[in-house]
Amino acid sequence: MDEISQYNSPGYTTFKMKLKKLIGIDLSSYKDQIHRRTHELMNRWGCKSYDDYYDILQKDEHKLREFLDHLTINVSEFFRNDSQWWKMRDKLIPELIQKRGTKRLKLWSAGCATGEEPYSLAILSTVCGLDQMNPVLAADIDQGAIAIAQKGIYKKTQLINAPKEYLAKYFTTTDGGNTYSVNPEIKRRVTFKRMNMIEDSFGSGFDLILCRNVVIYFTAETKAKLYKKFFDALAPGGYFLVGSTEQIFGYQQIGFESAGPFLYTKK
Repeated sequence: MDEISQYNSPGYTTFKMKLKKLIGIDLSSYKDQIHRRTHELMNRWGCKSYDDYYDILQKDEHKLREFLDHLTINVSEFFRNDSQWWKMRDKLIPELIQKRGTKRLKLWSAGCATGEEPYSLAILSTVCGLDQMNPVLAADIDQGAIAIAQKGIYKKTQLINAPKEYLAKYFTTTDGGNTYSVNPEIKRRVTFKRMNMIEDSFGSGFDLILCRNVVIYFTAETKAKLYKKFFDALAPGGYFLVGSTEQIFGYQQIGFESAGPFLYTKK
């Protein structure tokens, strides 16, 4: 029907308002790509109206999970874009330890999805000898994704970038070696928290923030607000890492300095 393709139609506007109350996600802050995904699923389910669509999401937990996964693309893997991780391990974290004069660093995985990124960061914090009393903050708007992350069980294919010595030391194999469970010592190094990055406060004093493949889905206006919030959340000398397909336009106006590909710092 015509209404499905009209992102600013009254029916869709009402649907977005109701959805925000239900799950806390404001679709108005996202680019057209997310709206297309929303309508793709609506068509796939054969919904004739936005009321039918919302009714399904409200009553069927499995359909809501499918909707969120389709919307936010909660797909990741350990040590994704592995060269960035080895730079963190071999250069950035040791440099931060030296600059701070302490092994108590404040690390944050923003938009942590199902946990692969914060657990990867926790492994590096162990390898680099960081104090385990300062756990990695892992935040995401999707409570269902966080619940999956807290279980810490992953398919073998999600660990293709993990060094063999890390697999042996920080995971326990299950299901005949097809799945891996994150060991308790790594789990203890991560604190999961539900957060709406657009609306919630970030705190401050972070030494390293990772926000990769999250902000790309937002409108330019929302991106600008989020990048300013990330800048304010960083401690001086801290680093902000974005995804390998992202760049911050006008980063100098915000106050960032470039520290390499996809990496920014706060002087």
